[in-house]
Amino acid sequence: MKQLLRRILAESVQLNVRADALSDDADLYAAGLESIATVHLMLAIEEHFDVEIPDALLTRQLFSSIDSMADAIAWLQQQKVTT
Repeated sequence: MKQLLRRILAESVQLNVRADALSDDADLYAAGLESIATVHLMLAIEEHFDVEIPDALLTRQLFSSIDSMADAIAWLQQQKVTT
């Protein structure tokens, strides 16, 4: 999942650092992620992982790192399975 997230980052947003050079816990905002790019990233994540990110999860923290996005996606996918 984290490799796919790196690919989505590389294709969806412009960062100051190559997505494949980022550690899983690197601060994406420090790497150049901007608010409008976060919207593009959210849409790409929803499409690629077939999830809908609820408004309550749409925080800066969610998009702060590859780890935080992977955790949220895993949780959302689990919620789909149990409902």
